[in-house]
Amino acid sequence: MQPLLTRADLLERKLCIRIHSISSYRLVNQLFRVVSRLGDGVLWYGLLSLLALLGGLPAAKAMLHVGLTALLGVVVYSYLKNRLVRQRPFISHGEIVCRIAPLDQYSFPSGHTLHAVLFTIMFVHYAPMLAVVLVPFAMLVALSRVVLGLHYPSDVLVGAALGGLLAYFSLWLLPMPPLNLPGDIAHWQSSWIV
Repeated sequence: MQPLLTRADLLERKLCIRIHSISSYRLVNQLFRVVSRLGDGVLWYGLLSLLALLGGLPAAKAMLHVGLTALLGVVVYSYLKNRLVRQRPFISHGEIVCRIAPLDQYSFPSGHTLHAVLFTIMFVHYAPMLAVVLVPFAMLVALSRVVLGLHYPSDVLVGAALGGLLAYFSLWLLPMPPLNLPGDIAHWQSSWIV
């Protein structure tokens, strides 16, 4: 597998450098740094907690389902990263600058992208109205990994595929209906106003 990844590094080098080049613009760099940090887990686990609190017992059960699936995602990507040991682009290519400190050593697959896709699919299943915010955010998280010099495009694509597979398998294995949050949220908001 290692020779295949080394060959992929060379094939992806130009595309990786081209995507990464937009990070030289200060505002772009700052935007993707914020997106990446939110994708570290801050947004996902914050939303998980908020939905569990606002939605009562059904939401708590659903968010436990999401959380356990996310933990499985950590196991999967950690195992693969430590077995495949693909160096990050900024280590392998001098033209690429690391724009933010990585959370771990290796690049394949992208754990941020895996979780962005996994959480987005599962949150949208349980609370469809979140799609309008989470789908674009997940796409920005995936793009941020290449822009910031931390991942190759194939790391991101494989991370997205794994996140999607884990989410859909988990929803198939443990089917639960969407939450009835719009009414709950409306009731919660009106109780604060009155």
